[in-house]
Amino acid sequence: MKNASALELDHLVVAARTLEEGARFIADTLGVEPVPGGKHAAMGTHNQLLGLWGGAYLEIIAIDPDPQRERTGAADSASPARARWFALDDPATHARLEHGPYLAHWVARVPRPKDLGRWQTQYPARIPSVMPMARGDLTWRLTVPADGGFPAWQGDGDGIVPTLIQWDTVAHPSARLPENGLALKTLKARHPRADALRAQLEWLGAAHLVELEAAEDGQAGLTAEIETPAGVRTLA
Repeated sequence: MKNASALELDHLVVAARTLEEGARFIADTLGVEPVPGGKHAAMGTHNQLLGLWGGAYLEIIAIDPDPQRERTGAADSASPARARWFALDDPATHARLEHGPYLAHWVARVPRPKDLGRWQTQYPARIPSVMPMARGDLTWRLTVPADGGFPAWQGDGDGIVPTLIQWDTVAHPSARLPENGLALKTLKARHPRADALRAQLEWLGAAHLVELEAAEDGQAGLTAEIETPAGVRTLA
């Protein structure tokens, strides 16, 4: 029987300096071209998407260089009023992106009847603040630390602890994406303090979604094994 409190995999996040770089990286790695997504005006980012079997998807995200963003119908600054999500303003992220796009993070879906906002209010030390978001006719809420970094636990995170999301619209984005033969086989993570992060994943109800092991070299990171029409490919 499924644990009613268990989270579900929503999507994988690939960071890129530009969407063009990210799209080439994904096409070269997985053999499938991503499709246009949209803009996130409040965050100054935009994305492209790929569907994954089972109601999940892959997101390529980059800082939007276009200062014409839809907020009030007028031109707006290219920089948002707050730090961008997924550590996209972090100098360490910028340095890493100089070497190319990479699998930076993942997002876990909070199924109803649990309410993400109420859950966060009950445990503010464990769950970052919740932001309402919209893109086109899609609306959702997700956790975003004030500094725009990744969710952390006891000072550690590095993209291993997932962002939490709850969709307010009935249709999930994955239902709108074309069939492409891609399916996530395994999501793996490594971190020098794996035990501490594993405890947080278990508390969240997300430990079953990722295989976490200690990083003997001290380097944290994510790896996804994805089944494609041409065989299993590794995304890192």
